[in-house]
Amino acid sequence: MKIRLQVLGSLVAVMLAGGVTHAANLPPDTFARVGNETIPMSEYDMAFRTAARSKFYHGNAPDAEVAKLQREVGDRVVNELLLVKEAGRRGIKPDAAEVAKQLDALTSRYRNSENWKQMSASVLPALEKRLKQENVLGQLEKQVRAVPAPTDRQVEAYYAAHQDKFTEPEQVRLSVILLKVDPSSPKAAWEAAVREGTAIVKRLRGGASFQQLAELHSQDATSSKGGAMGYVHHGMLPEPAQAGVDKLKPGEISDPIVLLEGVGIFRLEDRRVARLNPLPSVRERAVGLWQREQSDLAWTALATKLRSQASVTINESHYRPLANQSAAK
Repeated sequence: MKIRLQVLGSLVAVMLAGGVTHAANLPPDTFARVGNETIPMSEYDMAFRTAARSKFYHGNAPDAEVAKLQREVGDRVVNELLLVKEAGRRGIKPDAAEVAKQLDALTSRYRNSENWKQMSASVLPALEKRLKQENVLGQLEKQVRAVPAPTDRQVEAYYAAHQDKFTEPEQVRLSVILLKVDPSSPKAAWEAAVREGTAIVKRLRGGASFQQLAELHSQDATSSKGGAMGYVHHGMLPEPAQAGVDKLKPGEISDPIVLLEGVGIFRLEDRRVARLNPLPSVRERAVGLWQREQSDLAWTALATKLRSQASVTINESHYRPLANQSAAK
């Protein structure tokens, strides 16, 4: 698993920014003890600031989101230490050539930065350590996720248990007449469009040609085709339109429906019910989904096993309270 260059860039930016601070009442140097090893507070703080820079790129975030991210990063830092130790037990070593390549890429990217020129000597050792950790973690993950191909029985069982993944949703063939209204228009303009739509519906239900009225009145791109939209999957329409269409039988006309872009009138031409694809036609997809699921389970199981077997103490005093904890106070 390689660190993407943009993620490395975020990490370097955090390193160059410097200035790690802690609340006065917190232990200044230790975030967690994992077995007989400790994780420095600076290491956790760096990981959190990198994650926050990526997640909260827009600036300040609500306390509840920060509190959740703090715990996610804390767990990740602890799990990474355990996984790196497991990689060592398995004899996995960093790919020196790949690590050097990534360091060269970063040096090239930041060579013109004044901060880099001044701080690279102090930043590079920590960055190289991180790259080596990521490299062995990637090798370990690749090894653990290499699950064997499923048997026919396993594929059949997966298909039977996850039929929703192999079912084509309901499709409906529709025609539409759209009376456009600018979203910022006053209420009177919307009411006028609804009245016009009601008059058109009355004519349609009286036998007028939908195609002709669509060509005459609709401002949708389909007007030149008599309003024909073709088939659309269930759920692709805006919620008000979907709710109106769900009530129709083939050949029926909807009432005028207020949409974001105006007032719509729909005619249901045809309805294709949801259809389960037979296993032979989706076997390749079933195999891929099974392998992905088993791969995820294997990787999660390893992290869970290592965590359950380790003695872990985390200093949570610097975490912000979770939402339910704040409400309880």
